[in-house]
Amino acid sequence: MRRAITPTMFVAIFGLLFGMLLRYLLDESDEASAANYARSGLHGVAVALAGWAVHLYFTSRRTDWISRWPLLTDLAVRSATMAIVIATVVLGLQPLLYGYRIESDWLVDRFPKITVTAFVATLLVGGIFELTRLIGSRVLLNVALGRYRTPVREERVLMFLDLVGSTTLAESMGELRVQNLLTRFFFDIDAAIVAHGGEVHAYVGDEVIVTWPTNAGGRCIDCFFAIADCIAGKAESYRQEFGMVPSFRAGLHAGPVVISECGRSHRQLAYFGDTVNVTARLQEHCKQTGRDLLASGDLLQRIRLQRGFAAEPLGQAQLRGRAAAMEVFAVQRKT
Repeated sequence: MRRAITPTMFVAIFGLLFGMLLRYLLDESDEASAANYARSGLHGVAVALAGWAVHLYFTSRRTDWISRWPLLTDLAVRSATMAIVIATVVLGLQPLLYGYRIESDWLVDRFPKITVTAFVATLLVGGIFELTRLIGSRVLLNVALGRYRTPVREERVLMFLDLVGSTTLAESMGELRVQNLLTRFFFDIDAAIVAHGGEVHAYVGDEVIVTWPTNAGGRCIDCFFAIADCIAGKAESYRQEFGMVPSFRAGLHAGPVVISECGRSHRQLAYFGDTVNVTARLQEHCKQTGRDLLASGDLLQRIRLQRGFAAEPLGQAQLRGRAAAMEVFAVQRKT
């Protein structure tokens, strides 16, 4: 709930301030009354929330149909819909807020300009949003700022989360149907990842790599069980669509990671170092131990485990490809 309320409040405040700014910039000085500023602010709030509502609709699973269209068509439909909604809100609020009838001159002269402006603006914003979704907001910002032009060493928490039995599923269901399952699974768990402060670093086959700053506390563990609750809540939907409910395992580890920009024609941020390798091996080690979530002793030393969780020591584990053994814990909910 908080995840939806916070950005909505931000959008409303932005609309209020932007509406008042337009009043200050565009209107004559003799119209600069408190009542007019209040009207413009309310106008801005209504327009911003209307656009936000359209955005939320098009980013929900109810609009999966449009995601199958070409990106340019997708953007055009979204932008046209948002422009129509915004123009309709502007048209409806004009007489309500200012108390006069809409004249034909206003409809002929100003209303088309408002509609076209709204379409161009939403098309631009939509393009930036799609670029952010494709690259990732943190990656886009850091690339723009040049933070990782040279390798940087950071302390990070990593989670490698893997779908169980994807190879067997591909044989029984077919590769295309398994890919549909993965697409649905990654979409469904994204809300839990974002709500717990995680950032998706990459999707690798049937695996997702999530990262947190080390000061995120125990949110990485909370995130895993929030994902489990999410999938459990959608179990019947998965059974109807795929005839099964996906299960998954994850490894959690924390430590130093070297981050650097890689590539030229396709630039991305790459993570290097022992921490990345250990996390991957912990996820693989889940299969040997029969546990769903394994965490390293290094991670548990950095965070405070919430009361509802228990960490069972499994002793020293010799992970594949690593000379030194490390302490491993199975994390589960208390019963």
